[in-house]
Amino acid sequence: MTMTQQSTFKPGKGIGQPVGVAVLGMGTVGTEVVRLMDEYAEEFAARIGGPLELKGIAVSDLEKQRPGVPAELLTDDAMSLVEREDVDIVVEVIGGIDYPRRIVLAALNAGKSVVTANKALVAAHADELAEAADAAQVDLYFEAAVAAAIPVVGMLRRSLAGDQVQRISGIVNGTTNYILDAMTSTGATYDDALAEATRLGYAEADPTADVEGHDAASKAAILASLGFHTRVKFDDVHTEGITKVTADDIEAARKAGYTIKLLAICEKVTNDKGEESVNARVHPTLIPSEHPLASVKESYNAIYVDSEAAGSLMFYGNGAGGAPTASAVLGDLVGAARNKVHGGRAPGDNTYANLPIAEFGEVTSRYHIDMSVADRAGVLAELATKFADSDVSLRTLRQEEEERHSRARLVIVTHSAKESKLAQIVDELSQLDYVHEINSVIRLDG
Repeated sequence: MTMTQQSTFKPGKGIGQPVGVAVLGMGTVGTEVVRLMDEYAEEFAARIGGPLELKGIAVSDLEKQRPGVPAELLTDDAMSLVEREDVDIVVEVIGGIDYPRRIVLAALNAGKSVVTANKALVAAHADELAEAADAAQVDLYFEAAVAAAIPVVGMLRRSLAGDQVQRISGIVNGTTNYILDAMTSTGATYDDALAEATRLGYAEADPTADVEGHDAASKAAILASLGFHTRVKFDDVHTEGITKVTADDIEAARKAGYTIKLLAICEKVTNDKGEESVNARVHPTLIPSEHPLASVKESYNAIYVDSEAAGSLMFYGNGAGGAPTASAVLGDLVGAARNKVHGGRAPGDNTYANLPIAEFGEVTSRYHIDMSVADRAGVLAELATKFADSDVSLRTLRQEEEERHSRARLVIVTHSAKESKLAQIVDELSQLDYVHEINSVIRLDG
């Protein structure tokens, strides 16, 4: 994650030597990690070249019953656990930022490799964690932090290391995809779809991080950093959630041949002087119904990558849940353990490009604008002139029936223009006396 990585080869423990593992957190993911470590112990030993030995599990509540887990493995002192000499790798599946940051940094500083599923931690403190890993010559793995079992981090770090990534877009939050898919397939309102997602366990009791786009923004920051070799943090990501998407928006999109998805979009932006920068954003997006991402249903995730040599690639699968996330964690654990046995380190991300972060207003967008206007002669011509005066061209303009006879509903799709220019014209439209209401503004992709 830093500009350069030290190249000193770190010798391994040797074939057959055990690798000590500490697991921090025993919620849904941690429980699966511990179970699978035991169930597939022989296979993991064969893949690694030595056995994994679980040295301890840090939990917040020692009184809670954990069937099948020896009590002597449990501790509520995570710091002491990670500093033990017999621990080689720390698996962090606690969640949150501040407390895990202290523990993970302590582990790295003590020479332990770290595997984490914590996207918020990585998005907020990637530089600091990477510098600590480099200084100690240990591994920092976080495949599970982006899309659980979907191997997108490894793809960007290794598989496309010889290519030029141009753009990354994807559905990286299962809760919001379930809600939007339910609204699309059943005609449900946002509130009804959210209630069903909560009942099925797709949405948390407090769904804010998901529905407001914060979870996806953390993942977008990680994807942009990996894809464009530039440090992008959570605060750099323009973020909008799905709470304002209505059933009318879904239906209008369908009529126009689009599907609404919450997309994380990461891309390079080139200005008029030919200077490059990086932009990452999360917002509801209309995508053509024939696009592969439009077919991603329920709580599934998918990441679509455009690169210069490989072309277009899509990675699809379960992006959340205990078992899929544990699969990604264990994949990282096997990789880190193999390095402990045989020596060396895995490739990390490299921020050599160090491109500036693009202002959101410099991004090129297209708008789908749904508005209610006065139903009188000349309004369409005035609107067309207004867009022309702002140097924004229209792709389509469609009039639909309004229940109130004095009003007309217009749906406008623009051609591409800078985000700042499009946002300005929407603001100006809302102030016109013949525009009664801007019902919604949703960006288009593709």
